[in-house]
Amino acid sequence: MIVAGSMIGTGIFIVSADMARQVGSVGWLLGSWVITGLLTIAAALAYGELAAMMPRAGGQYVYLREAWSPLCGFLYGWTLFMVIQTGTVAAVGVGFARYLGILWPRISESAYIVPPIHVTSRYAVSLSNAQLIGVSIIALLTWSNARGITTAN
Repeated sequence: MIVAGSMIGTGIFIVSADMARQVGSVGWLLGSWVITGLLTIAAALAYGELAAMMPRAGGQYVYLREAWSPLCGFLYGWTLFMVIQTGTVAAVGVGFARYLGILWPRISESAYIVPPIHVTSRYAVSLSNAQLIGVSIIALLTWSNARGITTAN
């Protein structure tokens, strides 16, 4: 499910309105979607070719290790684990919570369970219904994926 969520690219649904404001017209918005769609297809074809050339588990880690060096692959692996994939999973949680809030208005980013507690003049800690739903979705997806992992000998 996490892979499906990152493939769909929840971020595209979150930033579409801002993109439309920035580009200024429907034509430019559709043009940018077409360009990014073509780039995505080119990337998918490149990954397919790499997978055919190196049919081993590890994906991009293997490709970077073989093309550049084991250090490059190692650094990518840790970056994926600590930043890239965690950001993708967070975007899936945020997107799900935002769109659930549209369907069910009680789930909102302004409906607080814990109202903002100001730590400094510019920083506050809070918990809204949408944040709780997002965290719950991440926990559910993590549990679901962990159940599917088997121990290798």
